[in-house]
Amino acid sequence: MSTKEEIIEAITNKGNQIRDLKTLKPPTLKEDLEPLIKELLALKITYKEVTGEDFDPPKEKKEAKVNNNNDEKVEREGPSKKELNKEKRKAEKATKRAEAKANSGEGSEQQQQSSSSSSGNNGDNNESELSHLYGDYPIIQSTTISDKIYKDVGALTEDHVGFKVWVRARIHNSRPVGKGCFLVLRQQIDSVQAVLFQGSTVPKAMVKYASSLPLETVVDILAELTSPETPIQSTTIKNLELNVLEIHAISRAQDLPFIVEDASRSEAQAIASGMPTVTQDTVLNYRWIDMRTPANQAIFRIQSGVCQLFREYMISRKFVEIHTPKLIGGASEGGANVFKLKYFEQNACLAQSPQLYKQMASACGGLDRVFEIGPVFRAENSNTHRHLCEFTGMDFEMAIYEHYYEALEVMGEMFHYMFDGIRDRFQHELVLISQQYPFEPLQYQRPPLRITFAEGIALLKADGVNAPEEEDISTTDEKRLGAIVKEKYGVDFYIMDKYPLAVRPFYTMPDPENPKLSNSYDLFIRGEEIVSGAQRVHDVNLLIERATALGIPISSIQSYVDSFKHGAVPHAGGGIGLERVVMLYLGLKNIRKTSMFPRDPSRLTP
Repeated sequence: MSTKEEIIEAITNKGNQIRDLKTLKPPTLKEDLEPLIKELLALKITYKEVTGEDFDPPKEKKEAKVNNNNDEKVEREGPSKKELNKEKRKAEKATKRAEAKANSGEGSEQQQQSSSSSSGNNGDNNESELSHLYGDYPIIQSTTISDKIYKDVGALTEDHVGFKVWVRARIHNSRPVGKGCFLVLRQQIDSVQAVLFQGSTVPKAMVKYASSLPLETVVDILAELTSPETPIQSTTIKNLELNVLEIHAISRAQDLPFIVEDASRSEAQAIASGMPTVTQDTVLNYRWIDMRTPANQAIFRIQSGVCQLFREYMISRKFVEIHTPKLIGGASEGGANVFKLKYFEQNACLAQSPQLYKQMASACGGLDRVFEIGPVFRAENSNTHRHLCEFTGMDFEMAIYEHYYEALEVMGEMFHYMFDGIRDRFQHELVLISQQYPFEPLQYQRPPLRITFAEGIALLKADGVNAPEEEDISTTDEKRLGAIVKEKYGVDFYIMDKYPLAVRPFYTMPDPENPKLSNSYDLFIRGEEIVSGAQRVHDVNLLIERATALGIPISSIQSYVDSFKHGAVPHAGGGIGLERVVMLYLGLKNIRKTSMFPRDPSRLTP
């Protein structure tokens, strides 16, 4: 539709369709009318865009009433008695107002009658003329492209003061006051205050419409940017304010299970104010709403940043990014903690890590240095604060010349690059997170602190902990050791190597000086493991010996074993848990806060 006549015809047809539906009065009248009315409003907006005028339908001539007594049309002669009485009362009121004003020297009776009549009509006309400034937009279905230029809330600066801008945001808070309304608009991690008060360009109905919009509704707002007299404390943007000129709902929120403001509240704030918080199960059940809180917006931006920093560092050190299969024919880590499935006529499982494939690519395939960011699956029935059945692994493998310390040096530098990057690039996000989840900045040193497993056990024993020397350290003892290291060395990040061989995977290189130990290592943040790694076995005979000792059928890893028959270089590497790194860097208490849609033994949706 491009001509005025075509649009008028479409508006007329749509209006007839609405009138016919009202006449039928079906049980679903309200639901049926809503899309038709939206379409009608869209057509009227199109009419204005084409003609520059509001649509004014042609007035229909009223037919004379039918006299049922003689079935003849009767023309009414003059006004009815009711209309005469109404006009009489209006005239009396106008006379009284005019007399009162005349007595006070404000004008004649005729002037005041004229002014009163004109004022009433202008008010009605004004409401009608400004009705396009507010109301729900029809569903956006990619039908038109306008000349609107939208600004991100976070991109608004004092340079924009005095200019008109379009913004699209959610209503975070709404506060009607007298003839006006204050709105807090939220877009991603930024928020700004918007105001509108009834006046010559803001009709009463517009204020009422804005005040009635549900929280979390997505709105388009045209506003003039102003500077408030005093900074606004309830928003991230404190020195700017939006003076609303137009407001339109894009998508109305319905039946919110909880308020984002409640989900954003810290425990200390809740205790001090007596206001509620939202339980973990509830926020995870409605994660798409929970993700809107400032803290969660910041957490997942930092999570994205950790992947970016990892990738940047690895590429800078000549590592090649690879992508390995997650459907495999046998356990990649050994043991029974695998998700098994049927792969057509074969048995298969989900990869516990990219371990075997990154070794094949690095040591056997000639790439030397490789890394991958991808999903990892562990069928561990562990309902703890730090375990997930699916998490994101940041893995690397590299050829070494003489010692696995070469890999530890790369890893230590990589984490320093990552920690520095989070601190420097995400200052705003760190502030937002600390407001809901207060934490102490991570302490680390260059080069990173390194202790042996035996030294770690000795520190625990000196502290009164009876830790076994030939078993892995328990979670409780790990946290205690982290506290001891922090007190003794002043750091939250450290490396511990030379673990017992019995607690490491089959592909781990034994210690040549002590067959009970291995050339393996773990890295810790705040007393919790974030990396497990080692020098790998690159000799095929030793590899078969180790796999057999741990009860792994060689047939299930035959292609992996075969790859070492054709010449393999010494190599080492490690696997990093993304969600744990973010959780521990930020001092959070549960890994589910850093997993967007966590998978644990009891949660498979959403």
